[in-house]
Amino acid sequence: MKPFRAPPPASRALVAGLAVAGLVAACGRAPVSAAPSPAVVRAAFAGSPPALGALHGRANQLAGGGVAAFHRELASLAGYPVIINKWGSWCGPCRVEFPYFQQAAVRFGRRAAFLGLDGEDNPGDARVFLRRFPVTYPSYQDPTADIAHSLHVPYGYPETLFLDRRGQINFIHQGAYPSEATLVADVRRYALGS
Repeated sequence: MKPFRAPPPASRALVAGLAVAGLVAACGRAPVSAAPSPAVVRAAFAGSPPALGALHGRANQLAGGGVAAFHRELASLAGYPVIINKWGSWCGPCRVEFPYFQQAAVRFGRRAAFLGLDGEDNPGDARVFLRRFPVTYPSYQDPTADIAHSLHVPYGYPETLFLDRRGQINFIHQGAYPSEATLVADVRRYALGS
């Protein structure tokens, strides 16, 4: 598969404008956390394979380490499909779709790995956001988009990458997911192959 080539960088004002448009498209509703209860999460992840269990053990953490640490994480997940969601606390469309990832990561977390990629954000805002919308997987800080560039991710927020069991990119979904059902369909098709 050919790598994606990122378009020329857009200005922060353009991205902010798109974020506002995403919020308007969401009918002005403020997103609400859809995080399952700790008991539901424990039951869903009981008996997870060791590599995925280790990932769940770092739920909701904001990890550092840059490109090298992120690629070591991917190497540790060899043999499992991986879904990477690129988000930022400043991104309106990211906030709209985040509850869908809260649910899907629990639903598929015993068969696929989920990772977050927090781009062009400051750690304080990202941590506040993750307290409001906790997820069952870690997110890597990517303040200068170096990790995203290493994956050949197009410029834009949000973006979701689907890697197969060999670590190859199957699909990149650009923009926010309009519904949980659409995200679930893509997880089934591009990560799980069903």
